[in-house]
Amino acid sequence: MNYPENFKYTKDHEWISTENGVTHIGITDFAQSELGEIVYVDVNTVGDTVEAGEVFGSIEAVKTVSDLFMPATAMVKDVNPALEEHPELVNEDPYGAGWLIDVELTDPTQLDKLMSAAEYRKWIGKE
Repeated sequence: MNYPENFKYTKDHEWISTENGVTHIGITDFAQSELGEIVYVDVNTVGDTVEAGEVFGSIEAVKTVSDLFMPATAMVKDVNPALEEHPELVNEDPYGAGWLIDVELTDPTQLDKLMSAAEYRKWIGKE
């Protein structure tokens, strides 16, 4: 499984990454493999500021629905529009085309509390 080194990770299996001034959040490769075939992503918090650790939406797989937790306090700017018609992108490319939301961080220092790729691999027993 792949865990980009420049991303930060949560114990709830979300990732967060900022590149070129854009911050995306998604679920990890481990999480998507555990969930199985993703069939729907539900995020109704666009425009809202969601505190770190709070639910910002849910993700539905064939056999289960899981809450999605905000890694760091942020305002939800947008949901990945491609997921409406192609939720399977989360399975196929969880760190690229399968990102879930675009956010604006309110306190970027909160990222320091999240796990590195190495720490996350150890957390899930893949080290």
